[in-house]
Amino acid sequence: METVSPSAKPTETPTPFGKVIGTEMVASNNDTMPNMSSAWGNIGERAGLWGGAAIWLTVHSNYDKGKSWGNYVAFGQLPPEIAYTNTAAGLKAASIQVGGRMIYNLYDKDTQVIKGSATHKAITVNGHPGHELTAKVAVKVPKLPETFSTVMIAVIDRGDGTAAVSIADIAGSTPAWQNVWRYKVSQIKLSK
Repeated sequence: METVSPSAKPTETPTPFGKVIGTEMVASNNDTMPNMSSAWGNIGERAGLWGGAAIWLTVHSNYDKGKSWGNYVAFGQLPPEIAYTNTAAGLKAASIQVGGRMIYNLYDKDTQVIKGSATHKAITVNGHPGHELTAKVAVKVPKLPETFSTVMIAVIDRGDGTAAVSIADIAGSTPAWQNVWRYKVSQIKLSK
């Protein structure tokens, strides 16, 4: 029996978003990750994380008619449509799925991972098990001096059936930022 005339469908719940507040990226669930440095600025999250925030550092400014290229780091939650189990295999599988989504969203569907460049390792963040995936993607952009970029994904079990995620896209010419990202990942704080 309809109780409203005309009947109406409920509106879709919008995707939550995080924020960059001071020196931290704060996910919509209040998990936090420190920013890379003050040189990095706030930018919208576009890699496909759930309730995430992101920061950006320009590496090549105006290399072609106003286009810039840079490093990107985002922090948020594993999207709910990605199946997740708190096992070593589950963490690895989630990192692969997030990596594929990240590459598609930041580049395009034809971007290639450089063969043999992917590495996997188990990590621990404040006592929580996690998984790190790194890989190099080929960069073929006219007038851009980069030939590859390193994508990095950390998936950390929150202990409640969900996972925190940090991703990084680091230009091949700026490899020092990779270890900075790893250090910042080690400082992630999970809210309870």
